[in-house]
Amino acid sequence: MAASREFDIVLYGATGFVGKLTAEYLADVGGARIALAGRSPEKLRAVRDTLGESAQSWELITADATKPSTLDAMAARTQVVITTVGPYNRYGLPLVAACAAAGTDYADLTGEPMFMRESIDHFHKQAIDTGARIVHACGFDSIPSDLTVHALYRQVTADGEGELTDTTLVVRRMAAGLSGGTVASMADVVRAMSSNPETKRQLEDPYTLTTDRSAEPEFGAQPDFPWRRGRQIAPELDGYWTSGFMMAATNTRVVRRTNALQGWAYGRRFRYSECQSLGSSAVAPVASAVAAGIGAVATGLGGRYLHAVPEKVVERILPKPGSGPSERTRERGHYTVETYTTTTTGARYRATMSQKGDPGYKATSVLLGESGLALALDRDQLSDLRGVLTPAAAMGDALLARFPAAGVSLVTTRLN
Repeated sequence: MAASREFDIVLYGATGFVGKLTAEYLADVGGARIALAGRSPEKLRAVRDTLGESAQSWELITADATKPSTLDAMAARTQVVITTVGPYNRYGLPLVAACAAAGTDYADLTGEPMFMRESIDHFHKQAIDTGARIVHACGFDSIPSDLTVHALYRQVTADGEGELTDTTLVVRRMAAGLSGGTVASMADVVRAMSSNPETKRQLEDPYTLTTDRSAEPEFGAQPDFPWRRGRQIAPELDGYWTSGFMMAATNTRVVRRTNALQGWAYGRRFRYSECQSLGSSAVAPVASAVAAGIGAVATGLGGRYLHAVPEKVVERILPKPGSGPSERTRERGHYTVETYTTTTTGARYRATMSQKGDPGYKATSVLLGESGLALALDRDQLSDLRGVLTPAAAMGDALLARFPAAGVSLVTTRLN
């Protein structure tokens, strides 16, 4: 495939909020043959006009999720399609189908586990046969989760310290705006859980996205919204309180799929969870208890009542997809996550990943852009896996190599 294609990357959804930011990032980085795609040629042209001189030669492609033939034609012209068009549960599968059929690599920003499950069930085998890499969750959800664990695995292996066991990501600091697209995706998940018992059962399974459910270890309950003191995670967090991280339900399943895709390379005793630090003040225990219940309440009560509200009413209340925070908020945003692990030899490690820019917008556009560039330009550094993959399973080493130049810091430290 590769060099015979007309483009290295087609950015589909370039007129959306994150799509525009990703186009700006790709124009700044340069070095790739890029086209912009979407439903409106006029809107695409307006986006291109705002980019630098090097982007003025980028071709514009008209493509629409409701017209699969346009997606087929687009996928056949490029090595990689990166897409920001969500909610993916509504609009994503036709593009996955087109890329799987054409042997075209694909990257998206989905945080929707059931969309990923459908993608696996319908297109994993076909993508293996055609050589396509279908890579979901290439933004703040779920690259920090997936890549910090990958970095720990690489360091532990290099040190000869066995396999990973209990591993926990802690969101230490984060400043972020609210994404209309993310809210719409979460509303779709809640609606699906409330209307379909089988969907609810799958979303409650910690191994929703695994390659082989019967091969996974049984650790009992693995709650997505745990309530824990910091010292239960690592001595370095003594005095801190934590609660579940709101995107843990997606991120944990992505990381577990990475382990399964790689033949459980992290280890059969690998157990993964996520939480957010609430600080060490006197009110932290109360805040932790309250925050730990938010996920359950949102899923339970939201699922109970949201599906009964007409969709048009819900859409009027929630932020609109394609909307986002101001430039000032995006620039002032940031995040730092720390992932702690203990190995089978008793060695303890920490991976720290940080990035400037609003996690759901500026930081995500960098991560998505670098994912597309890695798939298109660093093919000799990608894994041999094909099919429906995760970021670390598809391009973990390539992304680690790209991070420093992209302003992404990821450092591993041995703690004992």
